[in-house]
Amino acid sequence: MVQIGANMPQRTHNVVEVLGDGISSELSASIHRVAEALPVTIKFHPVDLSRAARESRGNALYDEAEEAIRRHHSAIKYPTETFKESPNAVLRERLDFSVIYRPVATIPSIPTHFSRSIDLHIVRVATGGTYDDAGRRVGTDAAVSMRVIEKKPCTEAAWFAFGLANKLGCSVVSTSKWTIQRAADGLFEEACDGVARRYPGVPYRRELFDALLAHLVMKPEAYRVIVTPNEYGDFLSDLACGLIGSVGLGDSASYSFTSDGVVENALFDPAGGTAPDIAGRDIANPTAALLAFSTYLRHVGEDKAAGALRKGLFDAIAAGQRTRDLGGSLGTTAFTDAVCQRATDLLTQPAERK
Repeated sequence: MVQIGANMPQRTHNVVEVLGDGISSELSASIHRVAEALPVTIKFHPVDLSRAARESRGNALYDEAEEAIRRHHSAIKYPTETFKESPNAVLRERLDFSVIYRPVATIPSIPTHFSRSIDLHIVRVATGGTYDDAGRRVGTDAAVSMRVIEKKPCTEAAWFAFGLANKLGCSVVSTSKWTIQRAADGLFEEACDGVARRYPGVPYRRELFDALLAHLVMKPEAYRVIVTPNEYGDFLSDLACGLIGSVGLGDSASYSFTSDGVVENALFDPAGGTAPDIAGRDIANPTAALLAFSTYLRHVGEDKAAGALRKGLFDAIAAGQRTRDLGGSLGTTAFTDAVCQRATDLLTQPAERK
């Protein structure tokens, strides 16, 4: 395997690696192969959050994971089995993750039922909405639940969205049902309006959520960065992943912030589950994990490596170098090596032209 930049001084990035269940070890191996091939220096700090480890160590294991992430400020997490509790939910609560970021883009040559190209950055408030209260029955024929939206996470989501749009040179759309949920969604939109005033150079508009879903299908090129409350973002992310062909082809990032709006801790993870039926067979598709690693690399300032990995991944799939679930014949390891080769080729091309 080609390794470039081996003699170049590089900044070392420390990242917690949250190991899980099923295909977790294969996804981890894939990311390590990419990290070794690219001109980056990554020091992985593993924490085993598998079901067996959780059953054995309980809260002490979560304490270890939380302490490690707070020390190093970033983590890559692989799929974990939900048993008694969701590790994702536990980490979200312990680390005060208030924003979830889901980039979703069309992958060339992946079969879909949608002919248009998607390139979205969905920024979702990670707390509140309808998910914090399971509700209660009122008598036998009615039920009620409390929907709470808080200004702080809404403001943090808006800060992230506008900062991202400013970097990408694109617009921000905030979306909710503020005309109906005047108090709750109205508070969210007020937070977005306040942040928008700090970014006069970033085009900004509001759209009602139901209208946005229709417009996104009819004119996807009109959208890049979308910021929205919790449950709307959940629905929108799955819809967008469905439009590109699979909910398993996306990645996600969760963020917490300092009091002045700077990202404090970040966790990057692939979409999809533990897939125990294919674990250990070298047939798992690491695409979402590699996308998560690309998002991590961009987060720590390794933009060139991040871009090369993402493009190398898409180019490999477009050229027919795919895992079996995408109609190809490559195993996890061979597919990862193909992506590594393409990514390193992209990074060496400018030097070759000089």
